[in-house]
Amino acid sequence: MERASARPLTRRPLVTLLTAAALAASGLTALTSAARAADADLARNGGFESALDGWTCTAGTTVTSPVHGGTAALKATPAGADNARCAQTVSVKPDSQYTLSGYVQGTYVYLGASGTGTTDVSTWAQSAPDWKQLTTTFRTGPSTTKVTIYTHGWYGTGAYHADDISLTGPGGETGQPPAVPGGLKTGSVTSSSVALSWSPVPGATGYAVYRDGTRVSTVTGTSTTVSGLTPSTAYSFQVTAVNDAGESARSATVTATTAQRPDDGGGSSGLPAHALVGYLHASFANGSGYTRMADVPDSWDVIDLAFGEPTSVTSGDIRFERCPVTECPNVESDAEFKAAIKAKQAAGKKVLISIGGQNGQVQLTTTAAARDTFVSSVSAIIDEYGLDGLDIDFEGHSLSLNADDTDFKNPKTPVVVNLISAVKTLKAKYGERFVLTMAPETFFVQLGHQYYGTGKWGGQDPRAGAYLPVIHALRDDLTLLHVQDYNSGPIMGLDNQYHSMGGADFHIAMTDMLLTGFPVAGDAGNVFPPLRPDQVAIGMPASTQAGNGHVSPAEVTKTLNCLTKKTDCGSYATHGTWPALRGLMTWSINWDRYANWEFQKNFDAYFG
Repeated sequence: MERASARPLTRRPLVTLLTAAALAASGLTALTSAARAADADLARNGGFESALDGWTCTAGTTVTSPVHGGTAALKATPAGADNARCAQTVSVKPDSQYTLSGYVQGTYVYLGASGTGTTDVSTWAQSAPDWKQLTTTFRTGPSTTKVTIYTHGWYGTGAYHADDISLTGPGGETGQPPAVPGGLKTGSVTSSSVALSWSPVPGATGYAVYRDGTRVSTVTGTSTTVSGLTPSTAYSFQVTAVNDAGESARSATVTATTAQRPDDGGGSSGLPAHALVGYLHASFANGSGYTRMADVPDSWDVIDLAFGEPTSVTSGDIRFERCPVTECPNVESDAEFKAAIKAKQAAGKKVLISIGGQNGQVQLTTTAAARDTFVSSVSAIIDEYGLDGLDIDFEGHSLSLNADDTDFKNPKTPVVVNLISAVKTLKAKYGERFVLTMAPETFFVQLGHQYYGTGKWGGQDPRAGAYLPVIHALRDDLTLLHVQDYNSGPIMGLDNQYHSMGGADFHIAMTDMLLTGFPVAGDAGNVFPPLRPDQVAIGMPASTQAGNGHVSPAEVTKTLNCLTKKTDCGSYATHGTWPALRGLMTWSINWDRYANWEFQKNFDAYFG
């Protein structure tokens, strides 16, 4: 797997502490007893007892150990170009004295304040193996009414901890929280989503959306769509209005019941409850040898023909060429191949054309040319061989985000927008029975938890997380997502720990992210919604020769036990249990045959 690491930001010089002489010269020590009497701790949830309430963190979570006081503390992990900053904005009085204090553990941990109107301040601990108190002071400017306090680590270092952060000084004019939103109502309801809208509230800077009493998103407008829902299920929704002074009470409740999933459509498409997906080397041979379609065992429920490839990277003109006799001496004729496909379909199997692969770079840069050509050429392949649908296996540089494309819910990049449009056109043409699957690499999906595109400051690989807008836009049309949990570097999970290939924990952590949802680029207010468990299969190599990251059948079984039964979970704690998990995908059927069908036999033994 070709990977390009995000370039770190330009290193800034370490901030030094203000000297005592400078403090004295600016009169910062001349507090009267009356002024001290009016001081209060203005930091909200400084002990992190209420999770991250009040704080905005790029890569933070709360832990119960170690803690300095109370029952919780902040743990944040710098990675790549992210220094794991956690911050909150506080109302203050102009021309007033403040003391910022907190306790930290770790290497190169910073505590500071910005927007002071005078001199922004910061203090840091180079090395704090045990809790160490950091303290700094500042005076606000003559017109300053808000400051931002923050803590962060340093690039390339490990996780740091912070606790009991306080900002002591006279409180500012906080105003009043906004009024309760009115007019909440439901709009379009599908099998997996509910659209909501409500009336605007004067003075609100945002709105929090609650589903069944749990906060699920924060938006700036007066409408949103809550996705990732279960078909034929009743849900309740409320919203609150938010500003700098706080959050309003919750609105009146509205309820909606999601639609029943259409028979043989979208997320079902006639697949068994647990499906085995495999790629068949149909256009080439390698060390695994050629396998004829008729010789694929009945255990395989979805057979992806590898691969349809473009005539050029940007043409959109996809061609599927059968393996030539010179390369595959035992290849069947076109007539035999088509007859075998029909026989598989008669037995309830799905046969798809897989577009892309390692060598098939596809960039739909234009609408009238590449996008429309993609639709017509893929349709021609589907029609010629009587196929059930399409597998999108775009790798390498097929998908890349433009620098101004920062919102996975509203993509701007032409290659992304045109791919979404092309697939929707194909789905509309073939109807609900059209099977749509995707096989992205972890770099394009789960890595989006940390990095999305070029990032806020630029310099990151623009391909990071680039599949997320495609998956999100097509989630109601998507039959299966089977991320390639192989040929991957370490990926940070929802526990903010890095997970590497080689055991069940990697597959558990990567799959848990898809079924739970995850913040994109560490933004807790911008969450990629979970997929339904019946839309998810786990991608694994069939043998050690098939790809890096192969695990033994025992580790495959541990993975399935943890995700479907919550047993054998190892060190990673999942956020749920999903007995409806669809199944497994492997690269490839050919390599599994080469390995005496080890992967298939383990699947059959597990699911019966």
